[in-house]
Amino acid sequence: MLKKKLTVWIFDATGTPVQKASIPRLLLPMGMLLFIGAAIMVYLGITDYLRLKDANQSIPNLRANLQTQAELVDHQQHQIAAFTLKIEQLKGQLADLHDFEQKIRVIANLDPKDSGESIFGVGGSDPEEIDPTTMIEQDYQDLIRTMHDEINEMDHASHDQQNAFASIFSQLEGKRNLLAATPSIRPVKGWITSRFGRRQSPFTSRSEFHRGLDIATRAGTPILAPADGLVTYSARKGLMGNMITIDHGYGMVTRYGHIQTLLKKKGQRVKRGETIALVGNTGRSTGPHLHYEVRLNGVAVNPMNYFLN
Repeated sequence: MLKKKLTVWIFDATGTPVQKASIPRLLLPMGMLLFIGAAIMVYLGITDYLRLKDANQSIPNLRANLQTQAELVDHQQHQIAAFTLKIEQLKGQLADLHDFEQKIRVIANLDPKDSGESIFGVGGSDPEEIDPTTMIEQDYQDLIRTMHDEINEMDHASHDQQNAFASIFSQLEGKRNLLAATPSIRPVKGWITSRFGRRQSPFTSRSEFHRGLDIATRAGTPILAPADGLVTYSARKGLMGNMITIDHGYGMVTRYGHIQTLLKKKGQRVKRGETIALVGNTGRSTGPHLHYEVRLNGVAVNPMNYFLN
């Protein structure tokens, strides 16, 4: 039968046993377990201490990284806001180009676009629709999707606008020669003393039809060609005195009477704004002035209808 106690002898310095003690047999393994448990606790404590020490040392780096990430996010948000603002500015410029196109069509008497047509399409965004300050608070994917849609819409609108201007250029190209041949500027500066239409003759006091404008100014004032053309007459002609006739093409002809000095000869080509003669008082005239006529297909028309200046 196993003893419940363990006998232990205590020896003095000389090795002589002086005392005998009895220790319960279960106390030894329990002591060993307690020792092992204490060792484990000490080990875990030291490990936790070292881990906390390392973590405490990495806190400044973590803070620096967080600060860097926060600054990067803030910079990206401002970039996105600036990008969305730029999108809206470009959309506004496209809208302005669209309005400018409409004005050109009106001025050049071209076919206008449908007034209800929009360069951003039905249901598209207006130029003021995107607010950059609120967009950066949206979900990132929603924000990217919205910006992608806006860019696609602008790309489509820019292609439409490019095609529209190409169409205008093509139509204006066909009318360029006609516009160059239209007498659109005043041939001389001065006072209109007699207009186109019926008037009382200053010589006979009888009613007559005046086929042009009389523009009074001092003798020697330059007379300008109101459009491109070919000089078909440059000589004296009865009551008109010295006279020049310019054929502008497309059935358009202009005549200039009472000239002092003829500067262009028959057969010469002239450009709009070029000096062709000097104002005079030749022929039947009451003073220095220019008699100016515009004829369309041989019929005298009112020159005032063509002046742009």
